[in-house]
Amino acid sequence: MITEADSFGLIWDFAIPESLSGTQRWVLSVMQNHGPELVTMLWRILGNEQDVCDAYQDTFLKLAHYEGGQKPEHVKAYIFRSASNVAISMLRRKIIERKNLSEAKPTDNNIKSPANELNSKYLQENLRCNIARLPERLRNVVTLHDLAELPYAQVGKILGIIPATARTYRCRAIQLLAVWMNKQKG
Repeated sequence: MITEADSFGLIWDFAIPESLSGTQRWVLSVMQNHGPELVTMLWRILGNEQDVCDAYQDTFLKLAHYEGGQKPEHVKAYIFRSASNVAISMLRRKIIERKNLSEAKPTDNNIKSPANELNSKYLQENLRCNIARLPERLRNVVTLHDLAELPYAQVGKILGIIPATARTYRCRAIQLLAVWMNKQKG
């Protein structure tokens, strides 16, 4: 019986035939090396399979077309930052769509009802929306540290800051998120 990890490896063995161009080969290699981490981060940001697949595809399309097919100097940093930007843009579009729908069609549901406060999907969606509101430097640290589960040293390296600054940015982000979440709750 083949496990999922074994079958994943087999898929990649078949996916990199010798006939691929150099650009295609290095992009597939990046997908193989960093794809699972990227999917984990996107799943935590977006929360549903279709959006994760769309963001993953957009990220690697951006990578493949980066400056005419050239390989970026810091590939991992590029794909994680691109993926987080794509995911945040998707969340922002959803917020705008939801806002437009709620303005067009009034509902009887009270957003502040106890049922909604206890609903974990509602809370997750609020948290995602509030993360999207964070200033970019704070949002990037939260995305990479909390959602992609990268250590502060790696977050600092990707964002070009020292680990202590990454910790400070995360602390500020958590404080802002707490204030925003409390305002929505009360």
